[in-house]
Amino acid sequence: MSNNRQAAVDRSTKETQIAVALNLDGKGDATLAIGVPFLEHMLDQVARHGMFDLNIKAQGDLEIDAHHTVEDVGISLGQAFAQALGDKRGIRRYGQAYVPLDEALSRVALDFSGRPGLDYHVEYPRARVGDFDVDLLREFFQGFVNHAMVTLHVDNLRGRNTHHIAETIFKAFGRALRSAVEPDPRMEGILPSTKGSL
Repeated sequence: MSNNRQAAVDRSTKETQIAVALNLDGKGDATLAIGVPFLEHMLDQVARHGMFDLNIKAQGDLEIDAHHTVEDVGISLGQAFAQALGDKRGIRRYGQAYVPLDEALSRVALDFSGRPGLDYHVEYPRARVGDFDVDLLREFFQGFVNHAMVTLHVDNLRGRNTHHIAETIFKAFGRALRSAVEPDPRMEGILPSTKGSL
């Protein structure tokens, strides 16, 4: 595990320029300038419920659409988690959370296994929240798991309001992350794997 459990990632392509600063042991403060307001709203939930300090600045080809920006923010955030966790010694490794919001209820479970995998079961009643295409949320999570090297299960169990469904997912994601990366006092200095590597 890195000593300060912080990370800074700069990622630049022909489509996006993204800078992420992450502190796993923060106070839930988020500074987000992504240019995609709905994604900023969702990531604010992750920071607050995960108790991470998160700073993301992004410039992308939003004149085309938000796809590249949303996906690349997921990639960069995944890289930041991988960097901040280092060899993952002493963490709980697994995390899970159920979060309700009015009629909506979602469950997120994850494992910092070193094996990227996304199992995403969400059906939204509407295709958009404002001008945001909710299909892009899956692309965000796919980018995240590929680069954080986590196995992630996302299940919306019920809901009628698309905004509520998305918000329960991101709040549960933040809380599951918080549980998984939390230092376990009984595992200090120990890798949480029988295989000897994660």
